[in-house]
Amino acid sequence: MNLIKLQVKTTSHKYPIFIGSDILNKLKVILKENLISFNQCLVIADKNVPKKLIDKVLNALPQKKISLHYFNSSEKNKNQKSINNILSILLSKNFNRNDCVISIGGGITGDVSGFAASIFKRGLKFINIPTTLLSQVDSSIGGKTGINSKYGKNLIGAFYQPSLVISDIVFLKSLPKREIICGYGEILKHAIIADKKFFTFLDINGSQILNLKSPLIEKAIFKSCSIKKKIVETDEKEMGIRKILNFGHTFAHAYEATLGYSKKLNHGESVILGIKTAAKFSLLNSILSIKDFNLIENHLNKLNLPKNINKFFSIKNLNKILSFMKKDKKNNTKKINLVLLKKIGSPIHKLQFDEKKINLFLRKELIK
Repeated sequence: MNLIKLQVKTTSHKYPIFIGSDILNKLKVILKENLISFNQCLVIADKNVPKKLIDKVLNALPQKKISLHYFNSSEKNKNQKSINNILSILLSKNFNRNDCVISIGGGITGDVSGFAASIFKRGLKFINIPTTLLSQVDSSIGGKTGINSKYGKNLIGAFYQPSLVISDIVFLKSLPKREIICGYGEILKHAIIADKKFFTFLDINGSQILNLKSPLIEKAIFKSCSIKKKIVETDEKEMGIRKILNFGHTFAHAYEATLGYSKKLNHGESVILGIKTAAKFSLLNSILSIKDFNLIENHLNKLNLPKNINKFFSIKNLNKILSFMKKDKKNNTKKINLVLLKKIGSPIHKLQFDEKKINLFLRKELIK
């Protein structure tokens, strides 16, 4: 069993990420070695996770008071009502600040659990066991927690670092292919913004990574986490360089919101579309070379990944897409902030554009 450990050190907190295959049974030892103890814990489990894997976690925990709360994970349930349900359990069982919330699930479950942990008595211990590829390479690192509202995605939340992250490949084997592609979108984004060599590795091994071939999948997760860790350590609260992690996301979040977070387009697929849109916008604004743009487009073609927004949207969606882009939390003027690309491995994040310019660009992309 290969067990890889990454240590994340931010100004507020440091915590380990363990990556490996079939490492859940080591949970008790990992907790002990990392000096994490509690009198009682609330396990918040995504209903989509196979019960035998949830039981595996429960059986590996120290024999303390364990409460189990099943969460029906969806963007629509990533809301204040779900937070209130969790807070009610914590209050009724008289949890204190030395106790613990454990999330077993994808990014939505982790975001909701982490946010509840952050606001209960101003902070409980939080352990994240991400069960999707997307959450293992993205949302479990960096301490962003939060919920959606009718005004947009992730507009209510807090930065709250976990005490521990356990990323076990065993969870991935229970996922449909579409969920693996969803996580691959973030892996690809990390390569494009930070590491040309890693992009080349993905270009060579992409189909095997999507098929969860070991040790390529572990290497892709580790490398992706390492890139995000380095950025988060430099800029925990997203005041500067961390903004590059939003490459493709201003478009992506608007695409998701326009479709009402429906199953037509999941987060990772939106990110892949956002990567392509941001790369094309970079090319047309003479920021990115045609050579690097073609490398990205050919990679999407090779793996048959979503790449054309006109397959999902028509011109009648244009105003809605733009209205969500204008509400994006990164905007601080009437202009729209975008992270664009100079070349693979080199993004730019201090760019603002008039709505009119983006309108014209998207209009052409939608009527192709």
